[in-house]
Amino acid sequence: MSDFILPDIGEGIVECELVKWLISEGDIIEEDQPVAEVMTDKALVEIPAPHRGRVTRLYYKEGETAKVHAPLFAVEEESDGAQGAADDADAARTAASAHDTKDDLESDALQVAQGDSGDEASEDFILPDIGEGIVECEVVTWRVREGDEIAEDQPVVDVMTDKALVEITAPEAGRVTRLYYREQESARVHAPLFAFVPHGRAAQPKPGTASSSPEPVASRPESRLLAASADNARGQGARGRIPASPAVRRLVRELGVRLEDIPGSGKDGRVLKEDILAWQKQGGEATPTEPVVAQREPAQPMPERSAAPDDVRVEPLRGMQAVMARRMVESATTIPHFHYGDEIDVTELLALRERLKARAEREGIRLTLMPLIMKAMALAIQEYPVLNSRLGGAGDEIHYLPHCNMGMAVDGKSGLVVPNVKRVERLSLMEIAREVERLTAAAREGRVAQDDLRDGTISISNIGALGGTYAAPIINAPEVAIVALGRVQQLPRFDMAGNVVSRSIMTITWAGDHRLIDGGTIARFCNLWKGFLQEPQDMLLHLA
Repeated sequence: MSDFILPDIGEGIVECELVKWLISEGDIIEEDQPVAEVMTDKALVEIPAPHRGRVTRLYYKEGETAKVHAPLFAVEEESDGAQGAADDADAARTAASAHDTKDDLESDALQVAQGDSGDEASEDFILPDIGEGIVECEVVTWRVREGDEIAEDQPVVDVMTDKALVEITAPEAGRVTRLYYREQESARVHAPLFAFVPHGRAAQPKPGTASSSPEPVASRPESRLLAASADNARGQGARGRIPASPAVRRLVRELGVRLEDIPGSGKDGRVLKEDILAWQKQGGEATPTEPVVAQREPAQPMPERSAAPDDVRVEPLRGMQAVMARRMVESATTIPHFHYGDEIDVTELLALRERLKARAEREGIRLTLMPLIMKAMALAIQEYPVLNSRLGGAGDEIHYLPHCNMGMAVDGKSGLVVPNVKRVERLSLMEIAREVERLTAAAREGRVAQDDLRDGTISISNIGALGGTYAAPIINAPEVAIVALGRVQQLPRFDMAGNVVSRSIMTITWAGDHRLIDGGTIARFCNLWKGFLQEPQDMLLHLA
């Protein structure tokens, strides 16, 4: 018997209200089956079961407050063999009491054991929770086909939520027997996504089939108990898998090492990131492996209906495009926008970037103007914190946010996304540059993490990267301000002596929420920010 520990369910959340139990003590639960609904200060969250087993205790009553990282319920694992024996016993008792239905019962039992695919060892992979409040997603690309061999943690399918493109990996090695959805179809959370035959079960005999040879020693009950004990000593779970998080497994793959070679220090032998680093320091070397790679033909394009030249082509709004449409309508209709434009002479800023560029490249960082612009904005916000606030309560409170999480709009593979650099006010220019480069690459590949999209406080839209000079941006609610950067142009300007000189000029356009920000405030803020960019050495006087 083991306790299920309530995991982190949101940034900064330490407790939640137990709204409803979906199971009772004594119930048999399946892996990823919804167990409880809990209410955080942000949303109603559904908690899934970690594995198959029997619930022995519920630690909270409905309406009570549960603590994160504390036991939520206790569950006793049930082995597949024990469950199969129980099922066989039930079937035998039913057959003894109703001989006339014996054949039907055996047929039904065999069908259940085999699954829809007709394979006695197949099981369904249940689509887990992939984001707060997300109940369905669009299947974008299958990476495998029915019949393909898959390796543990191998990418199987890309799905699109209303926030990001998410990669779903295989829970263990095996063979795919069925794909339940086609590409472009919507898949439901907590519903089967695909079926597969785990390698450890593929050779098991069908239920009710007698074997002419003696039972192998390894399959006898006492031998299975000894084998299970040995597996647990090596830190293996009920399925023979070594406990480790997806992030740790990804790190292991990137380093080219074997998870089996690394001793785990976590509960039940779980391998932690610290274990991998410590193992490397002790001289651990990569063991050459040959991972199972699914062989598949290139995906064939979906057949398109032949259309006449005058036909209107209709496509549904999906994924991020649909979300952006809803949010832009909501922002434009509920927030009173006002715009403020100016131009900034970035000649000195470009010169500074050129001097710093070589140093950054030696550390593997590509330095653009964006980190300098962000750092200058964070300094100006310290003087005008209303630019980094949001409207709270019933529209009668101003919430001043403690950190500058600056979003940057990126035209990515899956649409326009706005990942944000966290706590810009505390980061160095090199740290900001590294984050900008990471987030830009992730956005263009359509693989931005959920945490990188949450909790933005102010946004920057670099329309100039595509050649634009002016734009009137729409605020990314619940933020209260956004700025659009135009492209840098070489334009004639007068110097202090009245001579015409060539200067590097960038146009900028601010959009502000007129409920909180007036024209005078944004003008004074913009002048301070503009001064830092035109005379970048002045920023040194304000850096902590």
